[in-house]
Amino acid sequence: MNPALQRKLLFVGACAGMLVFGIVLAMLGTVFGMPEMHMRLRISLAQQGDLILLLYLGIFLASLLVGPLIDHLGNRINLILSSVFVALAMLLFSSAHSFRMAALAAIVLGFGGGGLNTCTNALVSDVYGDNRGPMLNLLGIFFGIGALCVPMLAASLEGSFTIPQLLVFCATLAGFCALLYVLIRFPRAKATQAFSWRETLGVAAYPGVLLLAFILCFEAGNEACVAGWTSTYANTSGFAPKIATFILAGYWAALMLGRVIAASLLQVMSKISVTATCAIISVTGTLILLTARSLVMLVLGITLIGLSYGPIFPTTLAIAGDRYTREAGTVFGLLFSIALLGGMIFPWAVGRISEQFSVRTGMLVPLLGAAGICTLSGKLMAEMRRGQGSNSTTAKT
Repeated sequence: MNPALQRKLLFVGACAGMLVFGIVLAMLGTVFGMPEMHMRLRISLAQQGDLILLLYLGIFLASLLVGPLIDHLGNRINLILSSVFVALAMLLFSSAHSFRMAALAAIVLGFGGGGLNTCTNALVSDVYGDNRGPMLNLLGIFFGIGALCVPMLAASLEGSFTIPQLLVFCATLAGFCALLYVLIRFPRAKATQAFSWRETLGVAAYPGVLLLAFILCFEAGNEACVAGWTSTYANTSGFAPKIATFILAGYWAALMLGRVIAASLLQVMSKISVTATCAIISVTGTLILLTARSLVMLVLGITLIGLSYGPIFPTTLAIAGDRYTREAGTVFGLLFSIALLGGMIFPWAVGRISEQFSVRTGMLVPLLGAAGICTLSGKLMAEMRRGQGSNSTTAKT
């Protein structure tokens, strides 16, 4: 097959998988913004936080396992199995009537979604080489499309379709992805030696890996909080469930737009500059969200948050891809695993704080996360400048 056509087909496959991952992350925040799901499962705000934690636990486990398997087995088998897990989990959720069944579905859903996330990012980073920064942001647009579709469908079709029917529809999309991966030809695995956990954990010692990982940890935590709690936050602020769902949809739309803008900005700005700028904007947006008392200010805050969150994750991954090309799957898997600790802990903390105080108080968590990203991205920028300075000195010598 023509290499250019093959690369386009691989990108289409990656985009399909990322779209499904967007659906995965948007699902809980959307369905729990509707009173029907709370009544059906008979859960509290704290248990809602527990389910989001379990979703991210599944993503964490998949990221830790799938990353090295990409290097050793290739992307195809991992993508097929991940799509099947997502489809099965959606079907489990559609029939769940208890917290226990929903908890099982959340873990399986996260495991499948985590596999799709790691595989698609590693595949695009590998296929597009020096152009990985813009292409990873373009890939992230499809995450936004998938995440946007869920609340938009839920709000637009309210009264026409039930939540179980929406979940079955999403399961069907994941099944189509699995079929697509069966048909596409993928590059061979890069690693020829036997799989080793010692080698996998050893990439944590690479210069800068942990700094990148904790930027992603704060970002994943922030995204999980906003995705999982925006509808509930809007509901408790006095807005109707349908309006709250549209506000969540606005967040996903802004996140997607942020990645479109970043793909152009990266042509004229360095990756770390884009990350640091977005971190500062995210602090501003979160402050507006926390102090909002009107619909206009609430929408303004959530829009700024979405625009700023959009570029941070894929652009930080692109920095890692530039540095660690040979073992991209393993490095990406480790980065996702550490990042998802934030994805588990942050929304869980929001649930616990909300149960004791209020949802508005709980949403202080993403504000702290945004401040953390500002600090870490500033440190990374300083380290990269020092590295460039030492390389220049060595060249002159």
